[in-house]
Amino acid sequence: MRLLTSLLFLTTGAFAGETIVHNAEELRAALRELKPGTTLKIAPGEYPGGHHVSGVEKLTVEALDSKQPPLFKGGVNGWHFSRCVDLTLRHLRISGQTGNGLNLDDGSQAGQPVTGITLESVEISDIGPKGNHDGIKCSGLDKLTIRNCTVAGWGGQGIDFVGCHDSLITGCRFAGKEGFTASAGIQLKGGTSDVTVEKCHFTNAGERPVNIGGSTGLPYFRPQGARHEAARLIVRGNIIEGSLCAAAFVGVDGAQFTDNTILFPTKWIFRILQETKEPGFVPCRNVLVKDNKIIFRRSQVQIDINIGDGTAPETFRFEGNHWFAEDRPQASRPKLPVEETGDVHGSDPRAKL
Repeated sequence: MRLLTSLLFLTTGAFAGETIVHNAEELRAALRELKPGTTLKIAPGEYPGGHHVSGVEKLTVEALDSKQPPLFKGGVNGWHFSRCVDLTLRHLRISGQTGNGLNLDDGSQAGQPVTGITLESVEISDIGPKGNHDGIKCSGLDKLTIRNCTVAGWGGQGIDFVGCHDSLITGCRFAGKEGFTASAGIQLKGGTSDVTVEKCHFTNAGERPVNIGGSTGLPYFRPQGARHEAARLIVRGNIIEGSLCAAAFVGVDGAQFTDNTILFPTKWIFRILQETKEPGFVPCRNVLVKDNKIIFRRSQVQIDINIGDGTAPETFRFEGNHWFAEDRPQASRPKLPVEETGDVHGSDPRAKL
């Protein structure tokens, strides 16, 4: 075996280790011996999926060579981390799983969120391909950062948040593939709140590239007793190409959708929906849609905003959006549930991009 381990003595008196593995056998051995504070460096090559780590704090799993990330192929889940506080994953590739590519959760301990997880430059592809199978599944996590990751081809959601809070998704890319039944690029539901999605690029990323809210069974809400699918969300500075709509607001109580570029949705521009209708749940409400550049074709979009029953569209605000129907510029003005202020329509905003 070429399993190399060096131990570093911390000022607290606890030991942390750096472990380098070069093949599947060494990886399995290293996972059996994980300690808090371990940095696990994985050499280039192909490894099987199906790894599960539980309760290890301050763990880092990363490529030995960031320019040649290891590939974890197959299995139900590529990796499953349960109750791993302060986990960092960097420069990894995960592909071909039948369940989820990456599963991160709180061990079903609702009310005790896992904090401090960071994902950076993780590439996930070909998950599913059919059914509710996610690229990255996150349940009961707070203060999570997902940065510069890529998800290409999935059956359910590219990234699915259930009851996650105070988190950031930034600089990520989502690309749908033929034969994969993607429903959303990013979904934020189950009591999720105070999450920002920014600087991401969505290309045919499911029926709802950004699902701001959703539909969740009551036992899975975090916190228990929440009466909204999501609240206080920010979606800003993204590029959203294709798909049936650009974004769906679904049972959300407060969101900002600003400074995004929307290119050619194929049926609606936005959807306002209420899918969780249990007693006491608030209607979809209090959303600001501001300063977006929206380019579409009237041959595809006849209904600008799809409004479902049980929602409060009168609480939405539209401000300063630039609307352009490429095939019929004179028909660029949208039909909105409320009057917009400061809007521009009929000219191509791409001249300013």
